[in-house]
Amino acid sequence: MSVGSGQLHEGRPFDPYDAHRDDPYSFLADITEPVFYAPLLNAWCVTRREDMVAVLRDDRNFSARDHNPRSSVELPEDVSRMLRTWRGAGALAVGSLDPPEHTRIREVLNVGFTPARVRAFEPTVRSIAADLAERTAVAAEFDFITAFAVPYALEVICRRLGIPDEYLDRLRTWSEQRIELMMLQSYTDPDPLREYARGLMEFGAFARSLAQERLVSPQDDLISELLHDGKAGRTLTADEVSVQIPTLVFAGHMTCAEALGTIFYQQLQAPGGWAEVVDGTIAPRDLVEEGLRIDSPLAGMYRTALHDVVVGDVHLAAGSRLLLLYGAAGRDSRAHACPAGFSPGSESASHLAFGHGIHFCLGAGFARMELEVAIQALAARMPDLTLAPGPPPCHRPVFPLRALSELRVRQRRRVAGRSSGDLGDTLAPAELT
Repeated sequence: MSVGSGQLHEGRPFDPYDAHRDDPYSFLADITEPVFYAPLLNAWCVTRREDMVAVLRDDRNFSARDHNPRSSVELPEDVSRMLRTWRGAGALAVGSLDPPEHTRIREVLNVGFTPARVRAFEPTVRSIAADLAERTAVAAEFDFITAFAVPYALEVICRRLGIPDEYLDRLRTWSEQRIELMMLQSYTDPDPLREYARGLMEFGAFARSLAQERLVSPQDDLISELLHDGKAGRTLTADEVSVQIPTLVFAGHMTCAEALGTIFYQQLQAPGGWAEVVDGTIAPRDLVEEGLRIDSPLAGMYRTALHDVVVGDVHLAAGSRLLLLYGAAGRDSRAHACPAGFSPGSESASHLAFGHGIHFCLGAGFARMELEVAIQALAARMPDLTLAPGPPPCHRPVFPLRALSELRVRQRRRVAGRSSGDLGDTLAPAELT
């Protein structure tokens, strides 16, 4: 790839799958160039917030069509074919569309996430959060990710879509299979890859069946709204809706669960701990925004240059692939006074965790409500939550997602029939969740 004179051609050894998986930010903080080439990713990494915003606003020079991460190994032909066609031949989710097609699809999808729709659905979210917090609270120590964050986020988005609870486990499996195929970094036995691909084919068939059902028999859910309740009569066809369902499921629960993991980990290890949330010192909204800034659940998103362009004073040829590092933008010293410090309430809302421009996350308001409700429910039911003893949690090798493998937490349990003034708070034996 051609760059302007004086730019580095050898690139930077940025490895978010291994060496920099748990802490990419220390490496990025030492990079002085606003744009650098990462050979491992075969992409130009953009680290400065203002440059990312400029790219995200410029859909004439940059395409979102190839915005997902790519497997770094060659997949078997049958697996590759299934990966290309599981949504339908040539079908693309809204995040991969450019105008004018993006504009038409996005306009209808927005109807499902208006402030009024979010407010109307909030009581359902509160019920889900309270019920799961109650069930999780039986254990003195548990993995916050698998016991609460993932099941909560998945149940919320599926309830909004109108997907019965009996499909939750399968949807979680299908989502994991998609991650494995998209982000494969080393060759493995092809048989599991074929199993994952067949799972995605089942996911696509399930989405098409569900859209057809709602077309004939609409219910009080998002899928029915997209088919029947579009603004000024504009709706989507059953085929168009079926293409969007997997993305709504995937993005609707994975990023929310990842954000919850980061938020709780950051606050539980902060000097004031969880107590500052329970007593109201830190507002849930401020905690959410700071958690999204300090470690965005989506560390970045790819764009492709449609023409020769200049980004951050670097001249890039048409066809160059860019990785906009949203997480780095959250720690841009030009936008934040203390970029590496976790400080809820300190102008955190300037982050790019939800993107920017025409592809700004359509469910941002929904996600903010969902995260705040979870914090409130857990503060009410588990006021003494702390990190469990042990090594710091690790991240999964699923970049650009920022997903903790687990987050062990514990809570102080009061002995039945005694107040804390009698014997003090004691840790009850751990129970299975």
